[in-house]
Amino acid sequence: MSRQPRFVLPGQPQHVIQRGNNRDIIFVSDDDYQFYLEKLDAACARFNCELHAYVLMTNHVHLLITPQTEDGISKLMQSVGRYYVQYFNYRYKRTGTLWEGRYKATLLDSETYLLICSRYIELNPVRAGMVADPADYPWSSYGCNALGIANTLIKSHELYLALGLSADKRCEVYKDLFPSHIDSGELDEIRESTNKSWALGSSKFKERIEKLTARQAQPKGRGGDRKSKKYQESIINRV
Repeated sequence: MSRQPRFVLPGQPQHVIQRGNNRDIIFVSDDDYQFYLEKLDAACARFNCELHAYVLMTNHVHLLITPQTEDGISKLMQSVGRYYVQYFNYRYKRTGTLWEGRYKATLLDSETYLLICSRYIELNPVRAGMVADPADYPWSSYGCNALGIANTLIKSHELYLALGLSADKRCEVYKDLFPSHIDSGELDEIRESTNKSWALGSSKFKERIEKLTARQAQPKGRGGDRKSKKYQESIINRV
């Protein structure tokens, strides 16, 4: 079965996940996290990608990133992955693959999902029970986006910049988003779209992506929602 090709539009953000093979650990020490971030920073500059949010978990990474070219993210992930595998295998005297196949990614509807996805990424350590507050986890962009801690990796998206006229105000507004839980339906949408390489956004956004790419951007319906008014009316009209 052929692999679902990824959607890529220069200037449109994507949520990217890469996991360790068999969900094995990919970060052991602080030096490992730091080495990965250094290579990520260099790759963003080399391949013209803007990183808006990230988290490095023990066995996977999440990135919210906007490429400016069609192959920017693929080249970035290939470069970072190759450097990191060489480093990790040498340091821990191991051989073989480190990553679980291809990275996974979804094209985001910025207006609807950019800030939701940024929170989703930075709340990963909280959902995993590693910390009680995202500020307590050192390997994410939360410190930059919510607390104003300088981080050369992060390039603020225009929607983040629109949160306030000053850096302090933007941090304040962004931080205030976190006490509100992300809806379970939105969590499921982010996970499914990323794992299956569908576009993530409104119906209008998905239709626009389909027109631009001449490809299906969302799963086909399976007979409709049988509880919905629209579906019930369609049944009545068939009688």
